[in-house]
Amino acid sequence: MSTDCYVSPLSERYASKEMQYIFSPDMKFRTWRKLWIALAETEKELGLKDAEGNPRITDEQIEELKAHVDDINYEVAKARELEVRHDVMSHVYAYGQQCPKADGIIHLGATSCYVGDNTDVIIMTEGLRLVKKKLVNVIRELSDFALKYKDLPTLAFTHFQPAQPTTVGKRATLWMQELVMDLEDLEHVHSHMKLLGSKGTTGTQASFLELFDGDEEVCKKADQMIAEKMGFEACFPVSGQTYSRKLDTRVCNVLAGIAASAHKFSNDIRLLQHLKEIEEPFEKGQIGSSAMAYKRNPMRSERIASLSRYVMIDALNPAITSATQWFERTLDDSANKRLSVAEAFLTIDGILDLFLNVVDGLVVYEKVITKRLMSELPFMATENIMMDAVKAGGNRQQLHEKIRTLSIEAGKNVKEKGLDNNLLELIAEDDEFPMTLEELQKTMDPSRYVGRAPSQVTEFIRDVIQPILDENKDLLGMTAEIHV
Repeated sequence: MSTDCYVSPLSERYASKEMQYIFSPDMKFRTWRKLWIALAETEKELGLKDAEGNPRITDEQIEELKAHVDDINYEVAKARELEVRHDVMSHVYAYGQQCPKADGIIHLGATSCYVGDNTDVIIMTEGLRLVKKKLVNVIRELSDFALKYKDLPTLAFTHFQPAQPTTVGKRATLWMQELVMDLEDLEHVHSHMKLLGSKGTTGTQASFLELFDGDEEVCKKADQMIAEKMGFEACFPVSGQTYSRKLDTRVCNVLAGIAASAHKFSNDIRLLQHLKEIEEPFEKGQIGSSAMAYKRNPMRSERIASLSRYVMIDALNPAITSATQWFERTLDDSANKRLSVAEAFLTIDGILDLFLNVVDGLVVYEKVITKRLMSELPFMATENIMMDAVKAGGNRQQLHEKIRTLSIEAGKNVKEKGLDNNLLELIAEDDEFPMTLEELQKTMDPSRYVGRAPSQVTEFIRDVIQPILDENKDLLGMTAEIHV
């Protein structure tokens, strides 16, 4: 490991090897070579002739290209780039050195964007495929958690103030629902990914029209054939020199959406860990603080939040790049794209690994959850108590005012005196309520106050989540490895 120059923490600490490979030089330049092979095959199959009417491209040349698709001679390309200052032409030269018979037909009729832009689309498509796999596994892990705790009542919060109870499992469905929306967005964008094809310097296919003696139908077929050879359904029907940078915006917006959902989840876990109700996994030898040995900081959830903010802000880069392109193309997109798109994918990859790791190891402290809920439940049970008193002949308005007064008194005892909630005792002592303390305490069954939460969990997982898991069963079963 080099210690005297900058190394991206995305590579060293956060992103998986699988995602790093997708954005690696090997993936990029092997894809360039596959595109050159697809171009040569297409031109041959469409009957490209030389000036004397003979086939311009032979099977022997194509086989030679295929023989060297993976063994890239990087040193030759690097040395050539120092001379010509052009990465594509340097790799054309290096490929030609390995394939002397095919040297003259590599990149025939194409521009730099033929390999550059098509490769970018292919890489983003592969990246989305891996993101989907991890996203589906997070959803699966959360569904298991939700089902396990669907009946466990817990204090719900609005404005982070105590509200009507819910269940631990129901709260998990809220996290899942946002991820399902993200999955829908991802699948839509993924299913609409298109290649640039071979459009030429301004998108008019003029060079191809020249190669094929003005035959427009052949030019149109070329794009479709290239797309199919590279595993895509189609190319963009129109373009300038590049594919619309709007595509990068759409892709990164999907990643930013996932980041927002992950951030919301991490916020909730951090708050729950503060309340000592639910904790993220904590390793046996893990140190929470260098000064305070007793601390168990929610460092993984904090890291999810930190990385998620980066992805959400990074989505502005392709949006601004898309907005500021000039006419058929301008090159101020290139340096930005190299950073913003790759880092968005590498970062969301690390986020989803953390997300899966945290959910897989969540620790639920049921007694703490119940204790906190029971300390607030008397306030939430007052409506039921009042209705029971009305049924026994009481006046609804008078009882409402009495409960309001007693609730304020109990609240003061809790907040100002540090006492336990004694609302039930106060109600039992009041003559207007024909109930003993024992009878009132029987109303303190938390399950009476969670509404349809358990059923909502069951229905949501049955109707929404399970079909997703069934459809993507081949993606399930992964575990997340985190480096720090």
